[in-house]
This record gives sequence, structure tokens and C-alpha cells, in this order.
Amino acid sequence: MSRRKEPAIPNELLDQLLAGGAASAAFEQGGLLDSLTKALTERALNTEMDHHLAGEDGAGNSATATVGRR
Repeated sequence: MSRRKEPAIPNELLDQLLAGGAASAAFEQGGLLDSLTKALTERALNTEMDHHLAGEDGAGNSATATVGRR
């Protein structure tokens, strides 16, 4: 007897994302999959930029910090 593996994304969340539409529509151009890809990519890039600009000491971007001090 095999056990069903718990889904990585809960069905309730998938239902909300699909909002009653057909699941196959998620794969159409401009559909849910494209929107999720864009949102996740933007979040990852923003996180990477925040990390990069904070530097090793977490003080922030030294180039922008000195602009107002001239």
C-alpha cells in the first residue's frame, strides 16, 4: 500500500490561484504560470540586490550613502 505524498503547495492555495478557472489555462501565454514565474523572478532579483547592496557589513550601499555628504 503506497502512501500519498503531501503536496508541496496546498490544494487550497492552488484553488485560490486558479480562482475557479480551468487548470489548463495556467499554461497559456500570459497565464498563471507566466505570472508566477515573473513574480518569483522579481522577488529573487530584489532579494539578491538587497543582499548585494548591503555589503558584508550590512551598512548599505556606500556609493549612495556618500552622495549627500559632498
